[in-house]
Amino acid sequence: MVTAASLAILAVLPFCLAVAAVSDLFTMTIPNRVSVAVVAAFIILAPLSGMAWPEIGMSFVAAFAVFAVCFCLFALNIMGGGDAKLLTAAALWFGYDQSLIMFLLAVAYAGGAVTLLVLLIRTQRRPSWPSVFPCRRPSRPCPRSLMVSRLRLAVSSPSSMRRFTKWPSATSADRDVGVKRTTTCGHAAITGR
Repeated sequence: MVTAASLAILAVLPFCLAVAAVSDLFTMTIPNRVSVAVVAAFIILAPLSGMAWPEIGMSFVAAFAVFAVCFCLFALNIMGGGDAKLLTAAALWFGYDQSLIMFLLAVAYAGGAVTLLVLLIRTQRRPSWPSVFPCRRPSRPCPRSLMVSRLRLAVSSPSSMRRFTKWPSATSADRDVGVKRTTTCGHAAITGR
């Protein structure tokens, strides 16, 4: 027989973990309220589902053990604080048995795969193509390769196409192409040979 407590058990933890995953993906933070909601739901639903008090106590022992390991990983800057709190809260739901170990191994493999994927994406070079248009945000410096390609294109293009953002001081690449810069009000004006 399906009760409201068993439906809530099947819905609360997956929903909270999904909210945490989406938040972590887009903001690189896991809100504390997600971990608090997971713990509060366990405290409310565990007695309603018929769990014995010793079993609930062992769930808290498992959560404390997971927290101790995660705290050490956080102190070594291997794991984030939100991840440690969420794993601790999720450990309550799995209790002190083999399912907790299987859950932690699955989280470790999935987390490792996602970490490697993020590192791979961050190390990929973005394509640079000649452009005479300024960067979208003038406060951010343009990549060096993009600045040099803009400079070379501007030297050979009509003066109406010369648009630039703030430029650093002259470099050896500027001297190689025979370009001289004069700075006015924080912006550079480019003159040819």
